[in-house]
Amino acid sequence: MKNVKEFVWPLIGFAAVIVSGWLLYNELRGLSLADVWASLSSIPPQRYGLAVLATLVAYGALAWYDRIALLHLGVTHVSWLFVSLCSFTTYALSHNIGASVFSGALVRYRAYTSKGLSAAQVAVLVALCSFTFGLGTILLAGVVFTLQPELLERVHDRVPPALANPTAARVFGVVCLAFVALYVIGSLLRLRPMTIRRFKIAYPAPPVMLRQLVAAPLELLGAAGIIYFALPEASNPGFLIVLGAFLASFSAALVSHAPGGLGVLELIFVAMMPDVPKADVIAALLVFRLFYLLIPFAVAVVIVLLFERARLAKAWRERMPATIPPVPPPAP
Repeated sequence: MKNVKEFVWPLIGFAAVIVSGWLLYNELRGLSLADVWASLSSIPPQRYGLAVLATLVAYGALAWYDRIALLHLGVTHVSWLFVSLCSFTTYALSHNIGASVFSGALVRYRAYTSKGLSAAQVAVLVALCSFTFGLGTILLAGVVFTLQPELLERVHDRVPPALANPTAARVFGVVCLAFVALYVIGSLLRLRPMTIRRFKIAYPAPPVMLRQLVAAPLELLGAAGIIYFALPEASNPGFLIVLGAFLASFSAALVSHAPGGLGVLELIFVAMMPDVPKADVIAALLVFRLFYLLIPFAVAVVIVLLFERARLAKAWRERMPATIPPVPPPAP
C-alpha cells in the first residue's frame, strides 16, 4: 500500500498540471508572447530591485523557520549559516519538484544528522516548520478576509455563491483568527499536549510561538511582494488584494501536488485579477517564478552537489587508514 501511495501523489500532481494547463490555455487564448514581453520590459528597474528584496525577505524568513524549530528542540550548536543553507536548499527543491516527489524532509535529514541530530529530532523539526507555514497562512487569511470580505466576489462567476458572499468570507476570516488566538492561549497557559493515537502534539513555549507569529507571515508577505512589485502601478489592485490572491493560488498549488504548482498557481491568480490586463499578470507571475522558484532551484542544486561531494570526501578520508595495510618498520 505504501508503494502505491508513492505513485498516486505524483500522478495526481501531473494530472493537476495537465488539467490546469488546459484551463489556463483557454483563459489566455488570444494573448501573444509579444504582449507578455512588452509587459516584462515595461517593469521599471527599481520595481525589479524591490522584487529581489522581497525574495530575500521570503527566504530569510524560511531560514528562520528552521531556527525556530531548533530552538524548540533546544539545539544551539548549529550555525546560522548552515541553517540558512539547509533551509534555502530544502524549500528551493521542494517548491519546484514538489514535496510528494522529493520531500524536504530528506534534505533536512541528510543535513542535520551530519550535525548530530537524531531522526526523531529531524522529524519534529520538519513537522514544526510545516505547522509554522500553515499558521502563517491561516493568520494572513484571517486578516485578508476580515478586512477584504469582497475578495472572492472577483471570481463570483467561478465559485458557488455561498463562497463569494462577503458575510461568509468575513466569518471565515474571524474563524481563522480565532484559531490563531486559541493557539496563542494554549502556548501561554502551557496546556497539556494533544494526543492523536500514539502521537503527542505539545504547545511550544511562548518565545517559540511569538517567533512563529512573526516569521510565518513575513515569508508569505515577501513572496506576495514579488508579484505586487512586478505588477504595473496603474492597474495594481493593492497589496491586500494581491496577498489574498497569492494565498489562494499558492495554497491550491501546494495541495495539488503539481511540480512547482505549474498551471494551478497561474490559473487561480489570473482568475482573481479580472481588472488587470492578463499580459501584465502573466509577466508578474513569470518574475515570481524566476526569482522565487527557478533561480533558487539552480543554486540549490549546486549546494546539494557540493554538500554530497564534501560528505563523500570525508567518508573516503575516514576509510583510507582502515583499508591501507600498515607499512612494516625498516630492518635494522
